[in-house]
Amino acid sequence: MNKVICYTDGGARGNPGPAAIGVYITDEAGTVLKEVGQTIGNSTNNYAEYHAVMVGLETLKQVLGEDTKATAIEIRLDSELVKKQLNGEYQINEPGLVPLFVVIHNLRVASFPNIAFTQISSEQNKEADRLVHEALDGKR
Repeated sequence: MNKVICYTDGGARGNPGPAAIGVYITDEAGTVLKEVGQTIGNSTNNYAEYHAVMVGLETLKQVLGEDTKATAIEIRLDSELVKKQLNGEYQINEPGLVPLFVVIHNLRVASFPNIAFTQISSEQNKEADRLVHEALDGKR
């Protein structure tokens, strides 16, 4: 089974404040398949992190097409809270995150049977973080 790694990050300046997301997708060998960096208006850091995962999954569907079901997908993110909420380890206490959680859940069920969410350090998430800052700085 092929494996694809999707690094996601979200950030808000001011929390809440101007926010952006970064998605950096590679194959197992590290070849870049797609980069996405975009602003998402004003939001919190947590909302931006969730939004990044959602955009990551939507982008994976575009990149992989029907192969999403036959591909091992690893979503790597530096937010322990979001990773644990998506894995069902923590409750979601912020009502604004619930709609995004539902979209992510539905995408998982429909298209990603072989998905894992992994927390990584910020140091290991530099490319997705770069995309967030490029979007916030108007470079994307």
